[in-house]
Amino acid sequence: MNRVEQVMGLPVSVDVRAGGALVDHAIDGVFGWLREVDARFSPFKADSEVCRYDRGELAPSGLSDDLLEVLSLCDHYERLSGGAFTARLPGRRLDPNAVVKGWAVQRAASLLLAEGLDVFCVNAGGDVVTSGEPEPGRPWRVGIRHPERLDAICAVVESSGGAVATSAEYERGAHILDGRTGRPATGLLSVTVTADDLVTADSLATATFAMGTEGIAWVASQRGCQVLIVDAERQVHRSPGLRLA
Repeated sequence: MNRVEQVMGLPVSVDVRAGGALVDHAIDGVFGWLREVDARFSPFKADSEVCRYDRGELAPSGLSDDLLEVLSLCDHYERLSGGAFTARLPGRRLDPNAVVKGWAVQRAASLLLAEGLDVFCVNAGGDVVTSGEPEPGRPWRVGIRHPERLDAICAVVESSGGAVATSAEYERGAHILDGRTGRPATGLLSVTVTADDLVTADSLATATFAMGTEGIAWVASQRGCQVLIVDAERQVHRSPGLRLA
């Protein structure tokens, strides 16, 4: 069963290799959860928990456990990246979206697993969580969009139980800022990271893109991930262990 809906400003697809009322109900739960996340954590909705906290209407002691977890993850990746990754730029509103999407989609995958569904692919605008194999002996195949050609892909990554995330500027322009300077990131065209979970893959991809060319060696040193990077000189940097179709 495959369903696509627009949530959090993104096309989200949920492909579960099973059918029936139970699967339909589980997918309802996934999209319900993602809509809840959008309502609670969007920096663009004035009544969201994130915006209310940013305006000083909520004290840290009054925040939900979920938002506390997200902010803790933001702080972790800010420290890990030396400040290149940040949810808090001076003069700008609090924006934890770089963590929220991966965190929310990984939780959505956990909802499917909790229902006993263990063969699926959840794709949120190109950031993907997979479980199992759609056919025996064949992993899920995740296309990586070409950073400059809208009608082409530059690679296909195999995944049968993990996450794939890509940071680039082809959808939203120069939206990734280097937290150390407050200016748009430069030096890289596309960063794809595979990891065991989407929080790790998505956050590392964003942090690497924000760091620019120095991020290539930095992300390669992070444990448990594989990378595919296209720099501004059109050079490709690939981890030896990356599974390509």
